[in-house]
Amino acid sequence: MERRTIGAAALAVGAVGLGCMPMSWAYSSSRQRGEESVRAVHRALDLGSTLLDTADMYGPFTNELLVGRVLKERRQDAFVSTKVGLLVGEQHIVANGRPGYVKRACDASLRRLQTDVIDLYQLHRADPEVPVEETWGAMAELVQAGKVRALGLCAVGARGGRRSGTRLHDSTIRQLLRVQQVFPVSAVQAELSVWSPEALETLLPWCAARGVGFLAAMPLGNGFLTGTLTPGQGFEPDDVRARHPRFTAEMMAANQPIVAGLRRIATRHGDGVTPAQVALAWVLAQGRHVVPVPGTKQERWVTENTRAGDLRLTTEDLAEVAELPRALGSWD
Repeated sequence: MERRTIGAAALAVGAVGLGCMPMSWAYSSSRQRGEESVRAVHRALDLGSTLLDTADMYGPFTNELLVGRVLKERRQDAFVSTKVGLLVGEQHIVANGRPGYVKRACDASLRRLQTDVIDLYQLHRADPEVPVEETWGAMAELVQAGKVRALGLCAVGARGGRRSGTRLHDSTIRQLLRVQQVFPVSAVQAELSVWSPEALETLLPWCAARGVGFLAAMPLGNGFLTGTLTPGQGFEPDDVRARHPRFTAEMMAANQPIVAGLRRIATRHGDGVTPAQVALAWVLAQGRHVVPVPGTKQERWVTENTRAGDLRLTTEDLAEVAELPRALGSWD
């Protein structure tokens, strides 16, 4: 697989990463099977998809434990990315950016992941009660201690900007400017896909101008852009899509022209090319500093996703994607 670099430290990873969250968090718990997920992680590493993205809150904790089972055998094959800063309660999630907590959480993640160092340690969310510079400073000390190789920041305000009319990533850029004064940012993780292209406006150019890597979260639109979901099919109560404004039966039906457009492009590239691969190839085409991180828990989808790294979209293809209708949600 093509290799791409993250940040000024030029950390090399496969061009397509693996989001491990669905293996133990947020999607259809009845379909989460540990052994199948372990095989999926091994398959990703076999195909050169080296970036494994997890977080201590996924599960909570169980996702890191699962990834750790693979790392125990194949640490040299993997680029490990995990996150800190969110605590999961019974019915709520709260931020914790206190320096002491961050250091304890890092040690706990290292134990669960069965490794001596985390390649990319990301701040999941800033704590409104703690200056972000203090949290970032504690993370920088982890780099100096040899427990972490590089630091990243996850974008905030993922959907609120669409309703308020403000630019979606203004608050994230303000945070980035603050933490850059403390220690270099190697990567930013934010949603980027054919149906959520807002990062192209300001956040992606900000990263490109500063040599900061960009991890594209949800590059397959929570599964919608794969073309495998049926409007009105329903989701399990613990599935995030059951409450997502783009996954009502009405909105899934209204957004089918987006999938149809991806399928037309896929057909032009030959048998076996899928809408999902076109969607990932579009993300890859947004810059050499961009690494899509599609989430899955099955080997078959890992294989399909990684092969998107071989697909090169033409100027005509990219123009056709740009003309696809805007994605609708229940607030529209």
